[in-house]
Amino acid sequence: FHLLKMKLTTYLITTVLGLDGALSWSPLPIDRISYASHRKNYQRGIVTKASESGDCNWALLFDCDGVIVETEELHRLAYNGAFDSFGLEVDGEAVVWEVSYYDKLQNTVGGGKPKMKWHFTNTMAGKWPVCTKGDYGAGLLAPNNDPDAQSALVDALQDAKTEIYKGIVESAAEARPGVLELMDEAIATPGVAVGICSAATRAGFEKVVNSVVGKDRLDKLDIIIAGDDVSNKKPDPEIYDTARARLETMFGTSLPASRCLVIEDSMVGLRAAKGANMRCLITYTASTADQDFYAEGADAKVLDLSQRGGVTVADLFGADLATDPASPLLSDKRDPMVDNEVDDDPDQLSRLFKVLVAL
Repeated sequence: FHLLKMKLTTYLITTVLGLDGALSWSPLPIDRISYASHRKNYQRGIVTKASESGDCNWALLFDCDGVIVETEELHRLAYNGAFDSFGLEVDGEAVVWEVSYYDKLQNTVGGGKPKMKWHFTNTMAGKWPVCTKGDYGAGLLAPNNDPDAQSALVDALQDAKTEIYKGIVESAAEARPGVLELMDEAIATPGVAVGICSAATRAGFEKVVNSVVGKDRLDKLDIIIAGDDVSNKKPDPEIYDTARARLETMFGTSLPASRCLVIEDSMVGLRAAKGANMRCLITYTASTADQDFYAEGADAKVLDLSQRGGVTVADLFGADLATDPASPLLSDKRDPMVDNEVDDDPDQLSRLFKVLVAL
């Protein structure tokens, strides 16, 4: 099922949208996306107070890729497009990330640059690629023993990948079911701070949130953090620890980690959330559906946020928002935690059936 879905996505992007298999890239100016009054603060990783209530008793933090929009295949195609644009080869073979490999990679390493460094250092056993075309020039020797050259190559590849990705997202990205509805409800709920914490670089992240979340919602968020704003990528908890600390500073109040809830889609994101001692709801995707999230400490997992009538603020933080909600999280809406639990959500089964029919 997963392979069929990925092949369909690739076909739609490369054929229906008119993008060729190589997804060639040339440098383009980065779009200047307006975030109104808090645009400059966002670029600096600084929060701007958006909640009208003036208090912060709870925090709802969304990951972006895979949570707000399902982007795994879009990222993979963009990486391969960047590799092709530079003519990357290792031992005469073109560098290409296949679907099955990328699924494992994205659940092992967070962030684009760390992924590439991990790939060449670990998967390729320290063999860095030769560039046969592109800005680096044909026949450039692989920077096997030069950390500065390795970092420079990864930086250039990431820039190329980001531009390709932005073009794909603009044509193909759409919000996952239920996510914008929950975000809107949380924004409108006094005492709940709402934010987005993405490991993606700012340039690629902006294109997603601008086109899918929209300017009006972004202006109402309490905090936005991109991967550029922290030193350590997920699964390190820094991004979520930073979000909580900034919210405490902004609102001038204590915000216990137990009152922060993170929505993630991957094992890497789950480990970051649990490392920050926060509750974590998983909205898994086709590429992460077989991961044992409960064994790693997930508080609940669902196919998407529209499951069983939709996940609400009351489901996450309790009906009155006055006391800590009962455990387990989403006991009547989450996927089974053990094999003998019954998962009979007709809406979920219907959605899965429609996908299978479409394929």
